[in-house]
Amino acid sequence: MSKALIGYILSIIALFVAIWLGVSVGSVKVPISTLWDTGADAIATNIVWKIRMPRVVLAGLVGASLAIAGAAFQGLLKNPLADPYTLGVSSGASVGAVATLFFGISVPFLGIFTLPVFSMIGALVTMLLVITFAKLVDRSMKMETIILTGIIFSSFLGSVISLMIALTGEELRQIIGWLLGSVSMRGWSFVQMALPFVVIGTILLWLNRRELNAMLFGEERAKHLGVNVKKRKMMILIGGSMLTGTAVAVSGTIGFVGLVVPHMTRLLFGSDNRHVLPLSFINGAALLIICDLVSRTIISPTELPIGVITAFIGAPVFAFIFFRQRKKGGI
Repeated sequence: MSKALIGYILSIIALFVAIWLGVSVGSVKVPISTLWDTGADAIATNIVWKIRMPRVVLAGLVGASLAIAGAAFQGLLKNPLADPYTLGVSSGASVGAVATLFFGISVPFLGIFTLPVFSMIGALVTMLLVITFAKLVDRSMKMETIILTGIIFSSFLGSVISLMIALTGEELRQIIGWLLGSVSMRGWSFVQMALPFVVIGTILLWLNRRELNAMLFGEERAKHLGVNVKKRKMMILIGGSMLTGTAVAVSGTIGFVGLVVPHMTRLLFGSDNRHVLPLSFINGAALLIICDLVSRTIISPTELPIGVITAFIGAPVFAFIFFRQRKKGGI
């Protein structure tokens, strides 16, 4: 049995276990059979279908989006420290979302999609600015240059968000709620808002899985293999930014998922992007469902922001990756 097949089996099992725990465990224990039992108690059915299941599905979509976007960025930039958070893409998406809330922007023909669209625009513009600035600083565009540029932009955009918070009035609570990172009380409307963009962004990245493998050997080698590097890069950037922007729009800024999941997936199941992308998608969903479960049960009835839980996991892993790469002379 191949390593990739084992990875799919274990990942799918982990996802089903995460969904089972996310639906069943809480202040009120609800059996998973409530999902298909037509004769189940009405209160339990409401808890499952109106509160827990949309929350679990949304957490899964957010985790999957951040993880596959992180995997694509790491493959594109050939660096395990690249992810939407460290590259500043999450901060750009946050600026787009917060600006939409701050200025009360509502585009009639977009309706409920106004927020994710502006969030995606913020993510994409930030990614393009990071790449452009890094190229101006270092024409060879070394990976450490791109990472440091991302951190610079992330810091600057963080100050822009702080400025909007300082100037805000009644929108303060709503903005703070987005920034802390949560999928609490979002409901099925947020799932419907996120799903189309998650599907489109995932398909864009999936279509470039072989090109990502080719680009691992360098852009020149990829060109000789027939890859339209410029076009494929843009597709990957658009897909990753779309997924990051959507995740931030519906859940706020949640760090480290796009860093930890792809790296651990490569470590355990190999570096072939044909498998890394889908496995990261599945494992990212499972991880964030579990993190959400921990955030709402660890000090119940008080809920912690999911970002706190992911940071507790992600920061040590980030340090481990950095130390490991440094010892190898990779960074």
